[in-house]
Amino acid sequence: MTDLSPSARRVQDILDSIGLGHRVVEHDGSTRTSEDAANAIGCTVAQIGKSLIFRAKESGRPVLVVASGVNRVDEKAAGRLIGEKIERADPDFVRENTGFAIGGVPPLGHVVPPLVLIDADLLTFETIWAAAGTPNAVFQLTPAQLVSMTGGRVEAVKKG
Repeated sequence: MTDLSPSARRVQDILDSIGLGHRVVEHDGSTRTSEDAANAIGCTVAQIGKSLIFRAKESGRPVLVVASGVNRVDEKAAGRLIGEKIERADPDFVRENTGFAIGGVPPLGHVVPPLVLIDADLLTFETIWAAAGTPNAVFQLTPAQLVSMTGGRVEAVKKG
């Protein structure tokens, strides 16, 4: 395996500790957006599990919503599901709470364990792809593995 960047290596080490054989793949081009990732991987945009970090307004806790790449998150619905309003997190909050920069936030291995919601639409796929620590690193997994790794609740979180 080629050498991984430090952030991607951190994600690979976490995946190795789980022991299911997941492999982080770093691409030459960006996988920062769902469209970029789908183009680099050769899958549909809907198969990209994008990790979006929100901040719970009252408690200040990080909230991770893993959404299908084609869906927009309904922030009001997500807030109702966790019991408090949420807002988009700024880049500093994301880095401090996850240990990763926006565009490369994986669904696991965060500095502060977040509340996790998983877009029910992701469960319609045999396999999905998630960010792996950098804006050009991803790994493949099943929706069931995503639920298991994150302890997330599967919910309807998309707008519309």
